[in-house]
Amino acid sequence: MSFDRDALPSPEGYYETQGLQFLQRRGKWRTTACVFHGGSDSMRVNLQTGAFVCMAGCGASGGDVLAYHMALHGLDFAAAAKELGAWVEDGKPAPARPTPFPARDALAVLATESNLVAVAAANEAHGVALSRDELSRLLQAAGRIQKIAEMFA
Repeated sequence: MSFDRDALPSPEGYYETQGLQFLQRRGKWRTTACVFHGGSDSMRVNLQTGAFVCMAGCGASGGDVLAYHMALHGLDFAAAAKELGAWVEDGKPAPARPTPFPARDALAVLATESNLVAVAAANEAHGVALSRDELSRLLQAAGRIQKIAEMFA
């Protein structure tokens, strides 16, 4: 039995499936609520490595999504690795990594985000300029659509 780090889910996809909503959309470190103590904007998450740390001092921190999964669900290393599809047993490869969320949920996200894109396009066509916040949200929608397309391609 062994651990296969390469089989861990991508940090951004994993954290979004855990319900984290990031307050800003730029940079590798993103701010979100700390689920460990209920702080509204005290958790920082690195979307490249999966590392996380609570800046409010509750002590929550770790180096990757496996550490977060262990802390969040109270699991030991092997159990968390198995749940994330990163455990190899008896020489057999780990089961295929599940998609970050079910296809039905992906379709719901696509419907919402594509509707937002359509409304923004219609507004632009009618001479209504987008605000900075609206443009930021539009770019976020485009990014989510692209990620889902890559995930299910």
